[in-house]
Amino acid sequence: MKKSLVLLPVALCALTLSLSACGKKEDASAASTTLAAGAAVPPPAGKVWSEIVARSPEGGYLKGNAKAAIKVVEYGSYTCPHCADFTKESAEEMDRMVDTGKVSFEFRPFVRDPLDMTVALLAACGGTEAYYPLSHQFFANQAAMYQAAQSAGNAGYEKAVALPAGQRFVALAQLTGLVDFAKQRGIPESKARQCLADGKASTALVAEVQHANDSYTITGTPTIIINGKVAENVLTWPDLRSKLKGAGL
Repeated sequence: MKKSLVLLPVALCALTLSLSACGKKEDASAASTTLAAGAAVPPPAGKVWSEIVARSPEGGYLKGNAKAAIKVVEYGSYTCPHCADFTKESAEEMDRMVDTGKVSFEFRPFVRDPLDMTVALLAACGGTEAYYPLSHQFFANQAAMYQAAQSAGNAGYEKAVALPAGQRFVALAQLTGLVDFAKQRGIPESKARQCLADGKASTALVAEVQHANDSYTITGTPTIIINGKVAENVLTWPDLRSKLKGAGL
């Protein structure tokens, strides 16, 4: 696997989370799943399955037919280069699969550090309809975000991370140009700041990471769950595509 980009050192100790690495080793203990997609399922009248997005009880964003025969979940991190690659490579083809109604796709943010939390809060700021377009653009902006953080230097980054929770993510977003990035994509600055200062939202994301670890023992990102089980040896989009194609998608 490729080497991960390295965050500024302070980032890894600023949140009380059980953090997993970006990228992971194959998990021989993961459950193997026999998949059968079945027949196509038409969407509601006037709708396209890949444009139907709803929040899940686990805090993720479920795209498509909630009753699909195959339910794919990605636990991903906005500061993980492997997740950015997975999103870039999978987005169009996954939407075509979702449009059959045979498969649903759900992204669940697996927050690993303060910068990751900052992006996760902003990606959710536009609501469910805008979530996937925004999320994909934040992934595409990942390298520029890292460059801005590095350009600010350790002192600036540490100062932002040391702020109270209600100010920390606003400061990090300003430092890395993410407030302007969100504004250019239809999120008013006042709304972006409100989302970044939302303590309930950040607390919920931390709780969701803990729940993911308790449920699946996440060892790295992206982690793919298929029909409630960790997908064995599915580490990249080609791995997942092969599994789904074998199921009739």
